[in-house]
Amino acid sequence: MSTAAPAKPPGPARKPAPELSHAPCPHPEQGRPARPPGLRERKKLATRQALGAAAMRLAIERGLENVLVEDIAAAAQVSPRTFNNYFASKYEAICALALDRSFRIGEALRERPASENIWDAISNAVLTVYASASTAPDPQIIAGIRLVTSSPVLRGEYLKALWIMEHELAEAIAERTGTVAAAGTFFTRAFAGGITAVVQAATECWLFADPPVALAAVIEDALHELAEGMLAVLPQAVPPENREPRMTAPG
Repeated sequence: MSTAAPAKPPGPARKPAPELSHAPCPHPEQGRPARPPGLRERKKLATRQALGAAAMRLAIERGLENVLVEDIAAAAQVSPRTFNNYFASKYEAICALALDRSFRIGEALRERPASENIWDAISNAVLTVYASASTAPDPQIIAGIRLVTSSPVLRGEYLKALWIMEHELAEAIAERTGTVAAAGTFFTRAFAGGITAVVQAATECWLFADPPVALAAVIEDALHELAEGMLAVLPQAVPPENREPRMTAPG
């Protein structure tokens, strides 16, 4: 009697891997955040920046829990109603600088000259947005910022800013590299995620530097380190015609 196992019926045919566009993959349950009012209009931008600066300054001086929306509005010489036109909470106002920078990095990348290669364009865009942070802060100021930003209640706002930075960068990278064969969905998201992570890591180093240093200089060093690291660990590119065929995902 044969002991061979009975043949299994053939499974369903695998579906071909879907064609992916160059645009970054959106999460189905995450709507695209609206651009904060004032990023393009000078007067509104000045008001938004004044509110954000007042919120951070008062949080440093009084402690985060001792600052009210009314206090922030008064310090910026506007009404609480005007505050509510820009921010939903004092926490959002305190994180306004980080949030606005996240949107502006994507805009800055789109404005870079077409003659720049993608790495120089991204580096210059990031450094342009952080150019105002070119001097070392006062030790007492940085200590206050460190205390305020370490509060757990602000974590969500800062994570939102990082999420926006990644998606804004990914979209701008996709637009700039749309004709490059390698610039697919995963490339743009990974590239943007790497830049975002470097900015986050540099900001953390800046917060705890002793003595204080300029944030822009730390970010510039971090970007150089990322570029050198990628060149050191990535193998020489293999021409497309010599690559092994890609495995398709199981159907």
